[in-house]
Amino acid sequence: MSMPVKFLQRTVLIAGLLAMTGCADLDSQQQRMVTGGAAGTVVGAVATVMTGGCVACGAAIGGAVGVAGGYVMDKIDQGSK
Repeated sequence: MSMPVKFLQRTVLIAGLLAMTGCADLDSQQQRMVTGGAAGTVVGAVATVMTGGCVACGAAIGGAVGVAGGYVMDKIDQGSK
């Protein structure tokens, strides 16, 4: 492998590890919002790839909708307890 590829792989690995440790102490609402945002980002990006739209825009909109959905689902769950 060339030097830039190894550097990129290591950078992505370190960034991923840091991101996982940053999410270690979340409450249930924060966990649902992060999960919703991640799922929304993926769904938005895939949908815009399939339709030929702006992938970054679809990912951003999907992420925002996912975060809002996670927030609402947590509020609904708290209300039913």
